[in-house]
Amino acid sequence: MDRVNRMRIGNGYDLHRLVHGRKLVLGGVEIPHSMGLAGHSDADVLTHAVCDALFGAAGLGDIGEHFPDHLPEFKDIRSILLLEKTVDAVREAGFDIVNIDTVVLAESPKLAPFKKKMAETVAAACGIPVQRVSIKATTTEGLGEIGRKNAIAALCTVLLVSSTRRQEGK
Repeated sequence: MDRVNRMRIGNGYDLHRLVHGRKLVLGGVEIPHSMGLAGHSDADVLTHAVCDALFGAAGLGDIGEHFPDHLPEFKDIRSILLLEKTVDAVREAGFDIVNIDTVVLAESPKLAPFKKKMAETVAAACGIPVQRVSIKATTTEGLGEIGRKNAIAALCTVLLVSSTRRQEGK
């Protein structure tokens, strides 16, 4: 197998509006906050960004193609379950996850106390060691919708490698 097909990099991004009356879930972890993210599922922007990065790296499209927001079976679904399905698709396509690097953009709440649990939850859903998952958080210094505390966004970069099953032609 040539070098080009052995390693794949993918990027993901998601942003959702903060609203009253919803739980805030990031990386599969419920975060105490007065507002949550609006969306068809639990609107977990961190997990959605990871899904998109994985799908992209594997050449499988995007989260909206696999889990459309007009289908009732995805209404209020925990996004961490969507991540598990994403990982299954990536593995079926012949790839293993090397690492996941993320950043959450949120003015509020402060996420430092939850980063370790988010990394553990994402790693467990992906079936990889927690040391291969990086969760970072930053603010936008009061700028834009995130800075005005109206939204939260997440970015993700992943590295995939062809699985030994794929390399052996299985």
